[in-house]
Amino acid sequence: MNLHEYQSKEIFARYGIPVPQGQLAASPEQARAAAKQLGGEKFVVKAQVHAGGRGKAGGVKLVEGFDAVEEAAKKMLGQRLVTKQTDAAGLPINSVWVEKPSGIARELYVAGLVDRSRERIVFMASAAGGMDIEEVAEHTPEKIKRIFVHPAAGLQPYQARELGFFMDLTKEQVDQFTKIMQGLYRIATECDASMVEVNPLIVTTEGNVMALDAKLNFDTNALYRQKEIAGMRDPSQEDEAEREASKFDLNYVTLGGDIGCMVNGAGLAMATMDIVKLHGGKPANFLDVGGGTTAEKVTEAFKLITRSPEVKAIFINIFGGIVRCDLIAEGIIQACKQTGLKIPVVARLQGTNMEKGRDMLNASGLKITPVSDLTEAAKTVVALAKSA
Repeated sequence: MNLHEYQSKEIFARYGIPVPQGQLAASPEQARAAAKQLGGEKFVVKAQVHAGGRGKAGGVKLVEGFDAVEEAAKKMLGQRLVTKQTDAAGLPINSVWVEKPSGIARELYVAGLVDRSRERIVFMASAAGGMDIEEVAEHTPEKIKRIFVHPAAGLQPYQARELGFFMDLTKEQVDQFTKIMQGLYRIATECDASMVEVNPLIVTTEGNVMALDAKLNFDTNALYRQKEIAGMRDPSQEDEAEREASKFDLNYVTLGGDIGCMVNGAGLAMATMDIVKLHGGKPANFLDVGGGTTAEKVTEAFKLITRSPEVKAIFINIFGGIVRCDLIAEGIIQACKQTGLKIPVVARLQGTNMEKGRDMLNASGLKITPVSDLTEAAKTVVALAKSA
């Protein structure tokens, strides 16, 4: 789960990480009032969306005067911002963050995330921070330094100092940076954050280190023990189908192809998408209904898949280990009838009661083609999608 910049900065401040002064506004009038309260002549107006690259997309404006703040907010609010990290539709701008500008001497980068292969938190830092950090990582990876934190020992001051000196900070700035790193590590461990990112982390013209931006991502599976953070969720920034899927414990990701996939088990779901792609098809989604799926879950899964007008065929690939194939077949038939499904369905059922399940599908009178071989099933669904 992602947070907005203003929410992340609230958490940063709580953990002792210095951030610029700012206020949230949901209307042009509120933006003007926020600027007056902050004081000064120059302000930064930032669109609040769950995506990076806002500056290059026109979502960050440096303006002068209260009228300009109100005008900038008016142009942003109610619009959709398209960046490199969004799809073509972009994300809705429902609020803006009005901030006092900071004098920038240098732009740096620091981020921490969970390295699952090493089972540790890894922190990355670079003296080449700012909007083009992705290009730095791709073309000059030597400009990025990593340190791995042992979970038993926690982040050690020497590790933070190592990153600070790598970025050519002075001794006083390294001390400030060490405190920031300790705050980031505490957020990661105490709040179940899967990613903490500051881009840019700046050295101000006064020589102080400050988080000019803030980005936090949290482990959705841990939100049950992070009630406050869960309450910060903004559904308007999430894919509608993915949001609906979470209500039924379905793992769904929109991909944009024309073959809807419904599978039980994440590994099998990945393999299913691979074989569809191998035979010339384009998966419309990743959908894992889980090992212990039910007829009700299958029905909801069908509803999610058929929301997209781009879907021309559906591929069901179920291994009946925990769940019986005849129950899945019952769910498929029920879902087809409830949704009035008109597009073809290819179903591969393997495992417990698979013969009974296939017989039920054959006898249903619906546009369902049972296929036992995986390769044949993939070729069949691709052909049906292309001929639709």
